[in-house]
Formats: sequence, structure tokens, C-alpha cells
Amino acid sequence: MQICLGTVQFGMDYGIVNQKMPAIEESLKMLDFATQNGINTIDTAFAYGIAEDVVGEFLKRKTISRDKLFISSKFKPNVLDDAAPEHYVKIIKAHLNAQLKRLNTDYLDSYMFHSSRYAFNDLMLRAMYEVKKEGKVRHCGVSVYYPDEARKCIESEYVDFIQLPFSIFDQRMLKDGIFDLAKEKKDTIIHSRSAFIQGLILMNEAEVPSFLNAAKPIVRKIDELCKKYNVNRISLAMNFVKQFDAITHLVFGVDNIQQLKENIKIFDESLPVELLLDISKEFKNLDTNIIMPSLWCKK
Repeated sequence: MQICLGTVQFGMDYGIVNQKMPAIEESLKMLDFATQNGINTIDTAFAYGIAEDVVGEFLKRKTISRDKLFISSKFKPNVLDDAAPEHYVKIIKAHLNAQLKRLNTDYLDSYMFHSSRYAFNDLMLRAMYEVKKEGKVRHCGVSVYYPDEARKCIESEYVDFIQLPFSIFDQRMLKDGIFDLAKEKKDTIIHSRSAFIQGLILMNEAEVPSFLNAAKPIVRKIDELCKKYNVNRISLAMNFVKQFDAITHLVFGVDNIQQLKENIKIFDESLPVELLLDISKEFKNLDTNIIMPSLWCKK
């Protein structure tokens, strides 16, 4: 497994308490540092504010050859909802071309639907596949949220790439056999995201906001495990995910270059087998209202 630099923080205020996005020059420095230090995969999306523009400015500066990078982006959410099926390809191509222009590149290594429910619409999946065949997209698929969406994509002849949530707290994909299915099929690339769940895993109990009071006991348990095994939370979060070889890349985000340096270093660590077993036991059946940020009711 390798790591992929996510860029949502570079394009908008993001995270459990809406951390402010870095200045553009700081984001560019982080992209440069990452790509000069072993990270050749970058994840972005139309919906991430100005993130595509930031990545485009980075590519424009040519501090690394484009062919050494793997760049993923995502189609604007919900665009096809009211469109007729015969127009799907035309609409996808128009949005793709506009995103390629912002990104200062003539192709994407991966292009995904950001509306995960599109996983169940074969006409939409086929339209994305038809666009892929024209050469401006190397892989295509869906950014999913639920195991049934992931399963549908892995079984689809039109999908060869998915991004899914997976973390210490969110083990639904493992529990539902998604990784085993992917290894059996052998033709779907999987990137995982949300290892930190917008920073929740990295918080101590006192920092958890009131709208997530239900998460405090599990945050407390994370602290106990870190102390018991003498590991930090970032290592716990990243290296739990790293053990699953059905996943090719772990997507993570950072707010500053010091975090980036630390995460790169930590990713080379390993966790004791006993700790991995404890994690699997303690967190395998958590409430989706806690583990899925899209379900949080912030007040």
C-alpha cells in the first residue's frame, strides 16, 4: 500500500471543526514536498472548493513530470439527476474537459462519480466508461459510502476504480466482505479515505464537540489503546488501514507541512499484532451516525 495526498483541505475549510484552509502558496509547498518525497498520487474533486485550481497551479509549475503522477478527480455531484440518458456522455465530457483545464493536464488517471448512488445506475456507469474509452481518463468509477455501493461497483463491467471510507472506527467494508470480493475479482483498484474521520480519531475526549457526544467513549478507548501500546493516534489510524492489501492507496489530508512530514514518516511504522486484534474487537460494530461525517448533525 502507498499513500495518496488528499486535497480537500487545500480548497475549502474542512474537518470536524471546520479548520481554515491553508494559503495557496502553503498548499503548493505541501504538494511539492509530497511529490519530492515519495508520494506520487493526488486526490481532488470538483466539489472541493478551489482544490482543483491549486493542483492545476502545482502542475503548471512542473516541479515533477506529469507522467510520474497519478491524479484522481471526481465529477460534480448530482449533475446527471435530471438529465436524459442519451445526454449522459455529452454532459460528463463537458465537465471533464472543464476540470482538465483547471487542473492543467490533458488526462486524469482516475475519474469518479462523487454521487455514490450513481453506483446503482448502469446507464450512468456505462456513460462514464464510454468517456474513459476516448483516452482522457485512464480509470473510472465511483466514490462510495456504503458496502452495497462498493459491491455493485466491483461487480460492474464498467467500473475499475473505487474510493471508499475505511478506518479504525469504520470497518463496514471489511465486515461485509468487500475486500475479499475485490481480491477475488482482481480488476478493481481501491483507494481508502477517512482514516482520521475528519480528525475525530485524533481528538482527545475533551475536544470532541457536543454534537458528537456519543463518540466520546470510543475516543476514550482510542486513548487507552495508544497508552497501552505506546503508539500515537496518527500511527494507529494509518497503520491499521495499511494492513489490508486489497487497498492500494490510503488517501489522507493535511493542514500544514509539518503534519505532512510526520505522516510520511509514520506510514513506515508497523503496529503490534495484539493491538490490531484489539482494534478489530473494540470498534467493529459502531453506529453509522458516529462513523459517517455526512450523517453528523452539527449544531
